[in-house]
Amino acid sequence: MENVIDTLMGFATNYGIKIVGAILVLVAGWIVAKWARSIVRKVLGRRNTDPAIQNFVASLTYYLIIVFTVISALGNFGVETASLVAVLGAAGFAIGFAMQGSLANFAAGVMLLAFRPYRIGDYVEVAGVSGTVKEMALFTTVLHTPDNVKIIVPNGKVFGDTIKNVTAEDTRRIDLVLGIGYGSSIEKTVQVVSEILKNESRILPEPAFQIAVSELADSSVNLVVRPWVKASDYWGVRFDLMRRFKEACDREGIEIPFPQRVVHMVSPES
Repeated sequence: MENVIDTLMGFATNYGIKIVGAILVLVAGWIVAKWARSIVRKVLGRRNTDPAIQNFVASLTYYLIIVFTVISALGNFGVETASLVAVLGAAGFAIGFAMQGSLANFAAGVMLLAFRPYRIGDYVEVAGVSGTVKEMALFTTVLHTPDNVKIIVPNGKVFGDTIKNVTAEDTRRIDLVLGIGYGSSIEKTVQVVSEILKNESRILPEPAFQIAVSELADSSVNLVVRPWVKASDYWGVRFDLMRRFKEACDREGIEIPFPQRVVHMVSPES
């Protein structure tokens, strides 16, 4: 019994202070980690950083402090922390190499959320697809097409390609091409088109619309018509103008030609 008591006393003497010290280190590290997480969230929140980035950076800060705290606590017991750090580093490298595609999407997601080339509700063309942005996550961007198809695009493809934000600006220019026959009057056509544009209330007065001859094509004289509208009115005005141009040309006798081909039949010599 005396030997057992002596052993316990020796263990308490040798390791008691280390255990208490390790507990104090863990508690202090946990408190510091929570405080640092809160500070990071407040700082990023004041800068209007995306909530997803706020949570990620705050959580990353918290767990990094916890990991270093545990390593420090183990050091009190004589554990070779250098070897432990090396093992953790090797494991992290292996995991990163195995998940390099996911990590690339994650890094691209962080950059997209930080630089904001588009926002929720914008209509964009990215990675060969187009649609309205419904969700921006750290790994993917979710689009909805006009015919209500859901498209999930990896952020790595989005950030590595050209991003076309259609609704980033309040106004857009409509580019239309109107082809008339060579026998039709250009001046009369310009007058008819101008009257249609002036009577369309959704067309903006500034910048002024433009009507010009752009090309002498094979079977038509092509005029470009370029009015400016609000971004929200783009498709409605475009569709209406195309219909009104056709109706006005029919009414005024302005020919809208279609492609024609002349075939010469050559009789073989008898």
